[in-house]
Amino acid sequence: MSETVMRAVQFDRAGGPEVLRVRDVPAPTPGSGQILVRVRAASVNPADILSRRSRIGGFPRGTGMDYAGDVAAVGPGVDDLRPGDRVWGFLGTGRRPVGAAADYLIATRDQVAAAPASIALVEAAALPTVGLTALQALRTLRLHDGDRLLVVGASGGVGSAAVQLGRAMGAAVTAVAGARSGDLVRDLGADRVLDYASIDSHAPEQDFDALIDCHGGSISRYRRMLRRSGRGVTVAAKGFPFALLSRVLPGPSIGVVIVKPSRNDTQALTRYVDDGHLRPVIDTTYPLAAIQDAHRAVETGHAHGKRVIDLRALPPSRG
Repeated sequence: MSETVMRAVQFDRAGGPEVLRVRDVPAPTPGSGQILVRVRAASVNPADILSRRSRIGGFPRGTGMDYAGDVAAVGPGVDDLRPGDRVWGFLGTGRRPVGAAADYLIATRDQVAAAPASIALVEAAALPTVGLTALQALRTLRLHDGDRLLVVGASGGVGSAAVQLGRAMGAAVTAVAGARSGDLVRDLGADRVLDYASIDSHAPEQDFDALIDCHGGSISRYRRMLRRSGRGVTVAAKGFPFALLSRVLPGPSIGVVIVKPSRNDTQALTRYVDDGHLRPVIDTTYPLAAIQDAHRAVETGHAHGKRVIDLRALPPSRG
């Protein structure tokens, strides 16, 4: 790699989207066991919003935790990847000076895997964080062929992946989503769709073997829909308090899943994509210069797919 300077999004204090800045920073060099990735696209996740608002940790801080791109260089000890290889991955939720919203990033072995060959890199960037979260949650649930799975928040990033992966694992999937998202989640593989706005009057009780909550609100209501032997998890931070409380309440307990980088799991996602069982759901694609707009969109909480940052897209013309 010949570049010594690159673009990266950073912020110097906690706050709203307005604190995000696109800056020129020194381009990194891979050390032992590290991979330098030329980022083609990244995506914005709710965890990026939490990090941006947090005063804990040092500054300047980068943003972005999942990406797709190609290998620019490898450090000593890396013999299974070479420059030019298409890759994707999840960096984890730790705070760092430069994240995935940058021209280049440094990844370790657990944070990178071969990208799917069947979709474009800009599309692929929408999947690593949400796909790994859904996959690890479904594995925690010990999902079996024929299980009845309830996915709450099914039109969002994690929820849309959970619907598809649950179906691929042989479950009968019921999705909870807004009325305008019904066609989307059915197209992803949901056998039945429940409108969250009217679920109190239509919710079947003790009807499900497994629950994955991607929203965090009203978990107690959805927990009542589990069979006595049912299993449930939440991946939403605002659902964690009730998950802890559920351990001392009668009925099924709700577990907490916090996604972790894993090359094996990322490779599994690659296979699901290339086998036609998993596809990205993208709401809007933004150029890097519009990172503030992408954060504002995610901040609304009204998800109809992922917001993706295309590192090679040009900002819209003002003239």
